[in-house]
Amino acid sequence: MSTPEPALTPAINDFLDYVRVERQLSPHTLDNYRRHLSALSEQLADLRLVNWADLSVAHARGLATRMHKQGLAPRSIAAKLSALRSFCDWLVLTGRLAANPARGVSAPKQGRPLPKNLDVDELQQLMNLDESDPLAVRDRAIMELMYSSGLRLAELVALNLNDVQFAERQVRVIGKGNKERILPVGRMALDWLQKWLSVRPELAGPDEPALFVSKQRRRITPRSVQLRLAKRGRQQALAGHVHPHKLRHSFATHMLESSGDLRAVQELLGHADLATTQIYTHLDFQHLANAYDQAHPRAKRRDEED
Repeated sequence: MSTPEPALTPAINDFLDYVRVERQLSPHTLDNYRRHLSALSEQLADLRLVNWADLSVAHARGLATRMHKQGLAPRSIAAKLSALRSFCDWLVLTGRLAANPARGVSAPKQGRPLPKNLDVDELQQLMNLDESDPLAVRDRAIMELMYSSGLRLAELVALNLNDVQFAERQVRVIGKGNKERILPVGRMALDWLQKWLSVRPELAGPDEPALFVSKQRRRITPRSVQLRLAKRGRQQALAGHVHPHKLRHSFATHMLESSGDLRAVQELLGHADLATTQIYTHLDFQHLANAYDQAHPRAKRRDEED
């Protein structure tokens, strides 16, 4: 690859000074701009551009095509094109370009990444904690409840003591859009919640309503839960990063595999749109097709009807 054309570099430096002073962007964002624009200027040197005033839509599209052929991920291409669009907006603002040629150029469509789940053996390994440690008991209760009921992280940390009804084996949560859900709680989760409540006074003040508290004797934060689960995953030598959403996804995946009831899983997860649940649980079309063939009267083969 060619080195950046010297004539292209001063404008990039002027732009970086502008966004640093006028827009007061963070050093991290500035570094990203510098890295992306430097890489693009090298590509443009290969395309024989020597002056920003000559930048055309064909150049911008050529950049996107080259990056795609080089195997860059759609997310990386999108980030570089976004940097180019911002830079070209500034070139127009300063009179160095008549119009922004990168405005109509888009990156390849980004596929929606499928969340990963833990299998049953990995979950058992993750939850093998020391019962003599109150924090370990709390962490186990958190993990059991998230896996048992498919809670979002925000829903978990917002729980108060009176949200768990042990006799009914239910938990009341407030989800997105301030919508209330009443969810079943499994026996194992209830057992560990009872164990946690027996040691909770060691960490919580008498007037603290939160179900889960930290060593600071107040409601645990989402960040604390993320760090604790990641730590537990490392301690148990699990492959991959363990985070709260992985427990929620494991709940959804295992429920769907066992029941095949997509609507029920949608309700339990609190998804407004069934399509969200379908993607979230990576339900494949063949599974739906088989269910249709078995259930719909019009789907049965003629030789089965004869």
